[in-house]
Amino acid sequence: MHTKQSSKSRLPAVLAAAGLALAGCGSEEGQEQEPRDHTEGGGAEGEGAHPDERTGPFATAELMDADAETVGQVEFYDRDVQTEVVALVEDFDPGFYGFHIHENGECEPNSEDPNDPENTGDFMSAGGHLTADDAEDHPEHAGDMPPLHVNEDGTATMSFHTDRLDESLLVEGEEGTAVMVHSDPDNFAHVPERYLDGDEPDEDTLNTGDAGDRLACGVIE
Repeated sequence: MHTKQSSKSRLPAVLAAAGLALAGCGSEEGQEQEPRDHTEGGGAEGEGAHPDERTGPFATAELMDADAETVGQVEFYDRDVQTEVVALVEDFDPGFYGFHIHENGECEPNSEDPNDPENTGDFMSAGGHLTADDAEDHPEHAGDMPPLHVNEDGTATMSFHTDRLDESLLVEGEEGTAVMVHSDPDNFAHVPERYLDGDEPDEDTLNTGDAGDRLACGVIE
């Protein structure tokens, strides 16, 4: 079991700390900065706010584990021609975790893979990785994202920009999409140890980067 439960959720504190960290980015030495407002309407026109910081996320996902416990949140912001992904998680063991967008907005424990009904397990209902532009193999899927690094205190905070994802891909399809945290690091299909004998990458590597089981899932809304 890779996740660990705490008696009291630390997510609000992590969210607050992340907001303060973002607020300090780009400030001049010795100059105090007001915390940035990422909520809808935050930062009025003409008051020095960056244009991208005046609106809230266009989509969010609450990450839940198989026991329906909240373990994090992911937010998606429109940054002109790119999308900013902000992830905040807690109650995980330290280490790296595969982090992807999956093709179906369903996060059902003990469910069937819609592409292979014989393949069952936690959050299999989310299907495979979100793809676009005919990218068939990992790590070229639109839904392939940098892995999460969880610190010794069980929390992870990550923010990155990508031009692979946008609102039309994430929330406008009939099935919707989901964020997934996997149990193992993502090797991005790059020469696992079992290939040292000269074998070619197998289906597991090409599909998911050997990221392992599905630990937490959140429907993007």
